[in-house]
Amino acid sequence: MGIWMKLSYFIQPVHPLNRNYREILNEDIDSVILADRLGYEEAFIGEHFTDLAEPITSSLMFLARLAPVTNQIKLGSGVTNLPVYHPAMIAGHVAMMDNLLDGRFIWGIGPGGLPSDIEMFGNRELDRNKKMVEVFDQVMSLWWGEPPYNLKGEFFEATTRETLTPEIGQGIVPKPLSNPHPPVVVTALAPHSKGITLATERGWHPISCQYVQDHWIATHLPKYLEGLKNIGKPQDPRGWRVAKCIFVAEDEKVADKYAKSVDGPYGFYFSNLMKKLSGGGKIGLFSAYPDQDEKEITLEQSLKMQVIAGNPNSVAEQIIALREKIGDFGTLIYTGLDWCNKELGIRSMELMAEKVMPQVNNSLKSSDRDLNLKFNL
Repeated sequence: MGIWMKLSYFIQPVHPLNRNYREILNEDIDSVILADRLGYEEAFIGEHFTDLAEPITSSLMFLARLAPVTNQIKLGSGVTNLPVYHPAMIAGHVAMMDNLLDGRFIWGIGPGGLPSDIEMFGNRELDRNKKMVEVFDQVMSLWWGEPPYNLKGEFFEATTRETLTPEIGQGIVPKPLSNPHPPVVVTALAPHSKGITLATERGWHPISCQYVQDHWIATHLPKYLEGLKNIGKPQDPRGWRVAKCIFVAEDEKVADKYAKSVDGPYGFYFSNLMKKLSGGGKIGLFSAYPDQDEKEITLEQSLKMQVIAGNPNSVAEQIIALREKIGDFGTLIYTGLDWCNKELGIRSMELMAEKVMPQVNNSLKSSDRDLNLKFNL
């Protein structure tokens, strides 16, 4: 059985502030429909509540819009920020989404990372990871426990004790299609993240973030394999997903100008993210090497080192080199950016699916055959 590198899609999204809200929502919808037509395996949608550049305020609502206009692609929240939700609310939303998508739903979860969202929901002074885990566990209790339920945690307490009327269905939470839950993914940013190991032990899978430098991303795989080992699963690295900012054009010069210029859409993307993360003390994620002085970290450096761009042959070579550098991840997630030039944005996604990935997978045949033999696949 040949299991090589899969191709998926992700949008935060990040758009210029002067663009019309309706237009960018329709653009983002069109991009996922295109990904479905081109054979991308998955599409993950971001969620932020207080950001005009990242204006999808409900990943699940966005996925509901996509459900009837896509066919094969799996659709994932990227992510639902659990600390901002009451467990009963998110339990109901996710159960409905899992049933609506009939097995195509992937549940991306996280603690929330946008500083203004964290402030707005009153989560600045608490342990957001702890709150996220509590909400998740309480969702499981609601789905598979017996009503009237008895949720008691540090952050939430809830019951339907006084109003449970089982003969009419009142006071009972709907269940998802999947048991015990849809496939769960989490975003990985921090170097040497213990959270990756803990998440893997729960059966969740990591997605290494697209704006984190490769030398930090390389520290994620050992933590993922450690988690697999701890739960007695084969230490197959191909459950690991890695997101990257990628642009493909027939002409190398066009690709370089579009993706590596500070005034282009990729320059806008990294400028936006670097400003946000520097305010949260995370600018070091963009460092070229572990002890680089933060004053030396520039937008130009990030575009040069963190964007994969070129013609199909060049991009395929860069992806293969990336896998050799960081480890044998199984899914590459193409990060969708603003279609500053719609024709180029669409063509890049087409070339990625139709030209780049066939080259990549042809080159990976022997290495993945060895992994299949190792894990008896």
